[in-house]
Amino acid sequence: MSRIGKAPVKIAKGVEVTVSDKNLVTVKGPKGVLTQQVDTAITVEVKEGHVELIRQTEQKPHKAMHGLYRSLINNMIVGVSEGYKTVQELVGVGYRAANTGQRLELSLGFSHNIVFEIPEEVSVTTASERGQNPTVTLESYDKQLIGQVAAKIRSLRKPEPYKGKGIKFKGEQLRRKAGKSASK
Repeated sequence: MSRIGKAPVKIAKGVEVTVSDKNLVTVKGPKGVLTQQVDTAITVEVKEGHVELIRQTEQKPHKAMHGLYRSLINNMIVGVSEGYKTVQELVGVGYRAANTGQRLELSLGFSHNIVFEIPEEVSVTTASERGQNPTVTLESYDKQLIGQVAAKIRSLRKPEPYKGKGIKFKGEQLRRKAGKSASK
């Protein structure tokens, strides 16, 4: 059996998990509500204090889906109870970030500023301290959505390998390359 798939998912306090007859898992918590459609080859059972996933056959696609859906349901439970947070740094001279509500305005060295609309489920804050790189902090209860938004923001100016300029995640180690070396 899948080691990830066979592990039961513990339900946190204040979280309610329901499964409809069409294998639609709904997770309600203090931070929000998430739903996930589960394949019919996987049976989801809510027992006292935990969720178990059981697969019907030992076929390879069913084994793969077993661990996948267990991880998705676990991410949903953690999201509605604790939430997720990502912090990105803007590394570069003159790079700035500012937000007004759900609009993120980025100055990334292009001839124009980039205005990025953030979905309602994600809250955004920006910080610019003297001597520090500007940061963009994203918080949400949906792990998939926050990851997608963070990846889209990063794709606007990926870190380059020579000086490290661009948008990177806080604490991320970049592979640096040596520049041209003078030969004699």
